Amino acid sequence: MSDSVTSGPGSPGPEPFSPDAVFHVEPRPDAPEPVVFHVEPPAVAASIFGDRLALAQRYAVHLVGSGVERGLLGPREAPRIWERHILNCAVVAELLPDGARTVDIGSGAGLPGIPLALARPDLSVVLVEPLARRVDWLREVVEDLDLPVTVERGRAEESGVRTRWEGADVVTARAVAPLARLAGWALPLLRPAGTLLALKGRSADAELTRDAVAVRKLGGNEPRIVRCGNELVDPPSTVVVVERARGSGRRPGRPRRREERS
Repeated sequence: MSDSVTSGPGSPGPEPFSPDAVFHVEPRPDAPEPVVFHVEPPAVAASIFGDRLALAQRYAVHLVGSGVERGLLGPREAPRIWERHILNCAVVAELLPDGARTVDIGSGAGLPGIPLALARPDLSVVLVEPLARRVDWLREVVEDLDLPVTVERGRAEESGVRTRWEGADVVTARAVAPLARLAGWALPLLRPAGTLLALKGRSADAELTRDAVAVRKLGGNEPRIVRCGNELVDPPSTVVVVERARGSGRRPGRPRRREERS
């Protein structure tokens, strides 16, 4: 099932993009006027994306346009595309080490993988997504933005995906699964001492309390909660951080054989 495509510096660059661009979202048949969303970013976006701000804005157009039309994002999310989605993900970049090999699982509309790749061009980013229609959209967007990002069709728990992408420095996920299940998928992709960054909402504290024991059994260290972008976004982004334990003799998430349990 898995297949991957990488875009990057060898491909044609994106066309010039106007900072005054607007996007028209078709309304319901009974609505009197088309809904117009301005995708001009908030001022704080410049400090996050720097000279890639125009590309981030172009990504916003993709999200509120074809992303909504093709079902990757709900239409109600379009007016808050920057604060709730793009910036919410991009500020997590402060947790990633320089040049980190990053695997974004259950990538969906490229969140958080694409904002991270835009904010941190030093990162090596792979977007893993099982649904073909989402993979097609991701590849179109990555190619249009001319990002050196790989799009892989597959699931994190599949052996082929693990073989290709294990040893990552960081695994990211946003709204993918409860923490224990997510750790079972993500930890095998990490190198020892690599880090799972799980973007969570209000459920973070409850999930940590409920799943901490399971996470440790799966090969992770004690999970903790970090708030990112405290001076940039309101509210700050909530991230559950889990490091893969060092010195594990077996791949995390893999049950021990009978003789190991005796």
